[in-house]
Amino acid sequence: MALALWAAVVAFVAKARGRQFAMFVGILTGIHSLIATEMAPLFARIMPLYIALHFAVFINFSMLAVPRMRPFLYRLLVSWPGSFFIAGTYLALPWALVRAAGFHPWGAFVPYVLAAIGVVQSLSAREEEIDLVVGDGSGAALPHPFPRGKMREARPLRIVQITDPHIGPFMSVERLRKISESAVTKHPDLVCLTGDFLTMESQSDPELLRRALEPLTAMPGRVFACNGNHDHEAPETVKSALRANGIRLLVDEEAIVDTEAGRVQIVGMDFVWRDREGHLKKVCSEHPRVPGTTRLVLLHDPGAFKHLPEGEADLVLSGHTHGGQVGLLSLGLPWTFLRLFGIKIPDHGFWARGRDRMYVHRGTGHYGFPLRVGVPSEESVLHVHRSTASPRQ
Repeated sequence: MALALWAAVVAFVAKARGRQFAMFVGILTGIHSLIATEMAPLFARIMPLYIALHFAVFINFSMLAVPRMRPFLYRLLVSWPGSFFIAGTYLALPWALVRAAGFHPWGAFVPYVLAAIGVVQSLSAREEEIDLVVGDGSGAALPHPFPRGKMREARPLRIVQITDPHIGPFMSVERLRKISESAVTKHPDLVCLTGDFLTMESQSDPELLRRALEPLTAMPGRVFACNGNHDHEAPETVKSALRANGIRLLVDEEAIVDTEAGRVQIVGMDFVWRDREGHLKKVCSEHPRVPGTTRLVLLHDPGAFKHLPEGEADLVLSGHTHGGQVGLLSLGLPWTFLRLFGIKIPDHGFWARGRDRMYVHRGTGHYGFPLRVGVPSEESVLHVHRSTASPRQ
């Protein structure tokens, strides 16, 4: 039955959306079906529920062939259960391998408990206030990056970052609108949006993103954005939604803003796949440092930080990794899925290279792997302390 269901779904997706997407769905659901079939005897007591969840996975992927934002009831009955089950089944791979080897594994429920926790974490966020020390362009040596006592400025630069909201099953327009409202109530000097606003479900309707970010109109001239990789899939949708809310999209451009904490130069980098080093060098040369300002760089992909010319950023704001998305951060440990497999990209938190500093936001939403597990999403306020008391304009 599982094989027939899989074949029917792949055939439908191929006809509705094309061969490439059908191959993606076929591989993803095919591996899921193999693991789920191997694990099924361990859940004989709840087999009707197990089968219903399996159907939810295939219904969800079938509907992605005609992507659009679905109502709450659909998300409740299909999207979230389907995401829970496919995530839990992939996490169950070690158990399935043990069973395939002829053994009876203990704790077959564990991966599904983790997936249930992931559903909760995917629908919520952790609010934080984070103090950081950065340079101010004067060339002075930087102290410890986390300020203590006298190293704290009386009036640091306050920034709220929103990144990777990915409007879709787990990030409704209403939820992102509340996040935007919360950003305004925190009274930051700047709100910085570092890309990846949409998913395939939300790319076709610019009203979704426009309504979600509408509360940010309360901060005219203080909200800036850069592109992420997914924003190039629907560039006009993103541009029109940002423009309608008075949000300035910086595409290899700069803006200079006077704040209560001093003057800030913001350089927004476009996302590029190739020759990132040449691209960053070119943008920096076109927009050199302005004396007496804090230089802030919006750079969606933290993997490009190593290509930024040295000394070009007091602080880089990045996202893209969703904090690693699967890991042990909820337990106070730094390990994530990316680090486990040796993927050398800064995945979350504060990073340093020479005098340059980067903060990698864990993300407002997520995309790709169905859930966050052990890596909560983030709604933080950054208190950015400059390392010297140089006069600012």
